[in-house]
Amino acid sequence: MSVKIRLTRMGSKKKPYYRINVADSRSPRDGRFIETVGTYNPLVADDNQVTLKEERILEWLGNGAQPSDTVRNILSKAGVMKKFHEAKYASK
Repeated sequence: MSVKIRLTRMGSKKKPYYRINVADSRSPRDGRFIETVGTYNPLVADDNQVTLKEERILEWLGNGAQPSDTVRNILSKAGVMKKFHEAKYASK
């Protein structure tokens, strides 16, 4: 089973916000998911409001979950990918 960290669209027409979910790669975009690990609101003016559960995201990344391109950019801006990289290569 391949696990992805990706966005799920929520909100009404023309007013989207997204949940950052961990899901099986075979499930549909807005379908079944394993866990919600954050939110992303692109409509908020102050740096696109993002909330993340960093510990859970780092755990999923450590277990082999692959983030989508957009989620990877969000995590990079929040500094989570840097923490993951340092934790991964610090032990070697």
